[in-house]
Amino acid sequence: MILSVVIVSYQVKFFLEQCLSSLKKALDGNEQLRSQSEVLIVDNASRDGTVEFLQTIYPGFQFICNTDNRGFAQANNQALRICQGEFVLFLNPDTILAEDSLSACLTFFAHHRDAGALGVHMVDGRGRYLKESKRGFPNPVASFFKMTGFIHLFPRSKLFSAYYQGHLDPKSSHPVDVLSGAFMMVKKAVIDQVGGFDEQFFMYAEDIDLSWRIRKAGFTNYYFSETSIIHFKGGSTKKDFRYVKMFYTAMDQFMKKHFVKTRSGAQMFLIRSGMRMHQVLAFLQIPFHSSSPQSRAPVPVFIKGNPDSSFLFRQKLETMGIPMTEKESAGVEIIYLEGSGLSWKSIIAEMIRNKVRYRYRFHGSGTHAAVGSDSAGDPGKFLVL
Repeated sequence: MILSVVIVSYQVKFFLEQCLSSLKKALDGNEQLRSQSEVLIVDNASRDGTVEFLQTIYPGFQFICNTDNRGFAQANNQALRICQGEFVLFLNPDTILAEDSLSACLTFFAHHRDAGALGVHMVDGRGRYLKESKRGFPNPVASFFKMTGFIHLFPRSKLFSAYYQGHLDPKSSHPVDVLSGAFMMVKKAVIDQVGGFDEQFFMYAEDIDLSWRIRKAGFTNYYFSETSIIHFKGGSTKKDFRYVKMFYTAMDQFMKKHFVKTRSGAQMFLIRSGMRMHQVLAFLQIPFHSSSPQSRAPVPVFIKGNPDSSFLFRQKLETMGIPMTEKESAGVEIIYLEGSGLSWKSIIAEMIRNKVRYRYRFHGSGTHAAVGSDSAGDPGKFLVL
């Protein structure tokens, strides 16, 4: 077995469907992976019918159904214990892969024997580069500059932007300290040596911790720029008060685990002062109400791609009273219909070129909805056929 793909899912049925659709195309497009891969989806007690809906659509994938929400780390470890692949890909359910993403990553591993783990160039649902694609370790100085906002004033500084490795060109591949758990491919032999995710982290910081242990074991973490994926971010996590509390609890756990015994009181004060300041700012930025995608004023929509799906979407938009346009330049939102002449790779590349000119929704050929998320604070939107 070459590759095991592990996805932990909770309440993201339609986003996960798009993820699995793109994943299947990436696997089927490579002759070896088609027969030498496995996909394990761990569902953390979703109440939206995720498993019942997707099991029949993807009978070749293995679904593990938990009766409670065990969090990201524990659920990943559940699947990891039965993975058979030489490589393991930890993948978020709110992602869309390019058709060559998997084969390109495995080729990179073949030419970099020192590699322990690999992450890729990620963009959000508007095509904006996600800085967490590559990160430095959150040491006291890097953490302070990140938490206090100095990182935004000097985004390309090796000192002030150390947390996001801002001095490293995102268009080039580099060894980095920390990879994102949204797409993290690891050699199985390496993870067997260092252990899986630390289950004290319910959500957040577990990818930093694993990256740390991989580096400490003498392996290199690589940021690989030559393939791009979409990570919606807002699709799977609602940015509310509970989120802020969970995020900063996880960061505090990480600091206690790795820095308390080796750092001075002044250094720990620096870290925690920055964390508290950032926590207050994060609370102030949370909206006190949210509007559903359906409540927004209708905007002109341009439908692009697979003609087999275009007719159905036109009918749907007409019944909803949403205006459509025949000119892409006149649209405010684009619905991309993957398939027949429009690949995920070309869609992602076009989004990046457009530089946030449009809002987007995405529909994989044969799927049941079009999904999108404009930002990390957007809980995600979908249009069901």
